[in-house]
Amino acid sequence: MSENAAFRTRTLAKLAATILVAGALLAGLLLPWVGGTGLVARNSASLLDALPVELTDETPAGNSKVLAADGSLITNLFTNNRTPVRADEISDVMKQALVDIEDSRFYDHNGLDVEGTFRALVTNVAAGSVREGGSTITQQLVKQTLLQTATSADERNAAVEQEGVSGLSRKLREARLALALEETYDKDEILTRYLNIVYFGRGAYGIQAAAQKYFSVNAADLTLPQAAVLAGLVQSPGEDDPITNPENAVNRRNQVLSRMNNLGHISDAELAEISAQPIAVVEGQDPPNGCIDATIGGFFCAYALQYVTGTLGLSPQEIDNGGYTIQTTLRPDLQAHGDQAVLNTLPMGDELAGVFTAIAPGSGQVLAMSVNRRYGCSDPDCESVVLNTVASKGAGSTYKVFTAAAALEAGLGAGTTISTPGNTYTSRVYKNGGRPYSIGNAGNYPDTLDMVGALIRSSNTYFLALEDRLGSVEGPVRMSERMGMTYDQAPNQDPADQIIEENRGSFTLGAEATSPLDLANAYATLGAQGTRCTPTPVVQILDRAGQPLTGDDGQPLVKNDNCTPESVPPAIANTLSKILVGDVANPEGTGTRAAIAGHEIAGKTGTAQGRDSVAFVGFMPEYAASVMVFNPKTKQDVGGFGGNMPATIWRNAMAPFLADKPTSPFPPADEGLLNGGRPAPPPPPAPSPAPVPAPTEEQPTNPGEGGGQGEGRGNEGGDPFDDPFFDDEDD
Repeated sequence: MSENAAFRTRTLAKLAATILVAGALLAGLLLPWVGGTGLVARNSASLLDALPVELTDETPAGNSKVLAADGSLITNLFTNNRTPVRADEISDVMKQALVDIEDSRFYDHNGLDVEGTFRALVTNVAAGSVREGGSTITQQLVKQTLLQTATSADERNAAVEQEGVSGLSRKLREARLALALEETYDKDEILTRYLNIVYFGRGAYGIQAAAQKYFSVNAADLTLPQAAVLAGLVQSPGEDDPITNPENAVNRRNQVLSRMNNLGHISDAELAEISAQPIAVVEGQDPPNGCIDATIGGFFCAYALQYVTGTLGLSPQEIDNGGYTIQTTLRPDLQAHGDQAVLNTLPMGDELAGVFTAIAPGSGQVLAMSVNRRYGCSDPDCESVVLNTVASKGAGSTYKVFTAAAALEAGLGAGTTISTPGNTYTSRVYKNGGRPYSIGNAGNYPDTLDMVGALIRSSNTYFLALEDRLGSVEGPVRMSERMGMTYDQAPNQDPADQIIEENRGSFTLGAEATSPLDLANAYATLGAQGTRCTPTPVVQILDRAGQPLTGDDGQPLVKNDNCTPESVPPAIANTLSKILVGDVANPEGTGTRAAIAGHEIAGKTGTAQGRDSVAFVGFMPEYAASVMVFNPKTKQDVGGFGGNMPATIWRNAMAPFLADKPTSPFPPADEGLLNGGRPAPPPPPAPSPAPVPAPTEEQPTNPGEGGGQGEGRGNEGGDPFDDPFFDDEDD
């Protein structure tokens, strides 16, 4: 049997089935319309009651959009690429072309068109191909809506069932719902809904996506030749694709034009002129979809989606099909400067990761996340883990501020002086397993320092001795939590309670695995005068109608209640901020490379044991940012200290960003805290410790990767004063 004969046989079978359906419809549905006004009213009511929610909603939803703080697009999120448009945003010729080829009696019938169905079947049998649509546009809208909103395989199968009793039942249901739709909506609304839902091929759902894909124009600007092509795609978008099958597409376009001419909607001259022309395709780019396609800030995008699904509780399916607008906190200008600053120091895909993370004090809004990696791809320079949020490496002496804050709260003022002769100190409280816990400084430090000088110079020995004065690590650990640190977010992180139970003296020297975002947020608490905020990348989520998306409680899903005032006493926060200005502004500070003229910047450097990680945190009342540099896959001496690469990256990111932005000075330090405290008595003679390993400028000898003083967490060997890296400490 020839292909044409087989087609005719299939079509005749469909014709017979349609006759049966039509008979059933006439008997079961249409008869009430001729049986009196009472029957009409009763049947209309039952039909309206039958409409499922999918057909009464404003279907379909378009792509969800992720927007930056300035309203620019970061990316779209969608299963089907669709941008719904209003009736007045679709060209009249597009509407006419579709109606003429699919349902020329659309404006005359009430949802069903038996006459038109018979005519289309006869025409198609005679032609040996599909030339006219058999179902009305209203019926097709019902079918496509039920298919595209199906949530299970059974629902999808039911929406397209063709054979037997099930197929007949589907057609009857579609017909009944089509009648109900016509009772509910006017013709213009039905046609607009159809044009917004129908598939045109190449991933384009709806007329706007199709106009962009095939001709790079908006639906409102479609011309007659373009409209004829798109109208012809509805029946067989793959076979009549003008990009891959231009000959088929021309034939189908000309069928549409001929139908429009027969109906008197285009002239003979227009038919002749356009039919002779090839299709002028201007293929548009596919819109970005997902964070892998983000126009900027791929890692921020991934973090924001993790927040939306994890914290706010939306499912990926809801997001991809909800038509939401996710308004984020990303500052594209700072993100771009951060990206460039990282790449100026470390090339894309380098084994060392440079991680820049910025946040706004007082609101917790995450402003930028830069890494010298591409997000989500599979090439060697790609990464799918958001290194800005994951706790993987220690942050060194940045943790000294937690001990300082705890000491100030315990009544040990910033004027507290401690002597540690010889640049070494052995703890009287903390142990290295069963041995004494002894540390040294990297370089020559004054034997006696107060808290101000010790923070600025980053003296290891002073802060272990200060931790001794506190008698337990609990105060610094709890203070760090109050400032925004977390300790149970990653497999290699130990809970705070465990750190306290083991009384890890190394805590003040930053041995714990640290999230760069947590680190930035903790210092942002100081910049906000003690107000701690939970980091957030989202300020609002709008539904498809542009209203705030609500939760089960009827309240907006994004509540903006993420801040705790005075989590740290403002006097303590302000005093520490003023002290830490010296780390950047004073010649003896370790973070001087981060200084930016015209701005008062506070900061702190950090270097993990063995220089496995280096860090810098800088902040102002308006902005805070951390930079960490480390190898995320293995232990590696990164070279230098926190005041080298991290401070340089910080300055290179923030200087151009701040060039046109004023910042505020910090509030004055509390005089009582600044000048209070008493000189500590000289420490008793220290026991003779076992040989100790090389500390960094700011790090203990005992903690290893995870910190602590238990067995198996001990020394890594080496003599700090034999290590040439410590000879010219200028961090």
